Amino acid sequence: PTATSVPPTATSVPPTATIEVVEKYPQTVKDLLNRDVEIAQVPERVVALSPTALEYIYAIGGEAVGRPSSANYPEEAMGVEGVGTAYAPNFEAVLSLNPDLVIADSVIHAQPAILENLTGLPAPVFMAGAGSYGDVLTALENLGVAFDLADEANQEIDRIQSAMDSAKAAAASDITAVVLIADRDNSLYAAKNTSFIGDVISEIGITNVAAEQPDGGPFPGFSAAPFETMLMWDPDFIFTITPAPEPAPRLSTLLPQIPPLRGLGAVRSSRVIELSNDLALRSPGPRVDQLIETITDTLAQ
Repeated sequence: PTATSVPPTATSVPPTATIEVVEKYPQTVKDLLNRDVEIAQVPERVVALSPTALEYIYAIGGEAVGRPSSANYPEEAMGVEGVGTAYAPNFEAVLSLNPDLVIADSVIHAQPAILENLTGLPAPVFMAGAGSYGDVLTALENLGVAFDLADEANQEIDRIQSAMDSAKAAAASDITAVVLIADRDNSLYAAKNTSFIGDVISEIGITNVAAEQPDGGPFPGFSAAPFETMLMWDPDFIFTITPAPEPAPRLSTLLPQIPPLRGLGAVRSSRVIELSNDLALRSPGPRVDQLIETITDTLAQ
């Protein structure tokens, strides 16, 4: 019956309707040394050469076929083949994995001798470390493009920036702090703003009392902090980092036991806080939000 018939024009598709396919590869992406890195296809066999590089890959939803044996995070990457340590990569092991992309560390591996070995690899090498808070955001964004995981990378960036916004809101403009580490002789060193943790403190809006100090000691980006200097600074907060694994005592518990430092305001008011060595020094990177949240919780005390 004609009463229920459908006009033929009701289901017609305009002849101009087409689906446009955008080819994303090959593409060129900037790494953290401002080098142009050409990515031929979606990376499938990725080797990470530092704990930081490994964390970037998994933070955006990628996977690796090679990792530094010194990495301890994330858990799902612990079964991945080891390729030497971050400071001594095994390039033969890297080559044996036939990588289509190598993620090296722009902080650790920027020395000419290591860089020469890296650039000699048959796979493209992307340098992604964490010398500053801004480096983390840039590395996530650019690796998101390289892996075709931009949405996942942007989610990570938003999460980190949200933590930073909360920290900035919690920080009064006149708060002072110092971040300390000790060597085997128990000499103290304070993080400058050129260190990762010093930059994070500064980004939050906390005044780092050691910001303009000269370099000194065994830790890059740190300056010697003798007792008399600590007494002169007398910061509102003291953050500490202990490189030695437990059960070695934490620096935060040792400081209040040092007679010359007992008079510091931060010691008297129990504002000496231990920070994670992994997050602040050993493996800085996309877990920086956890580091920021520890500092934010401290400021709220």
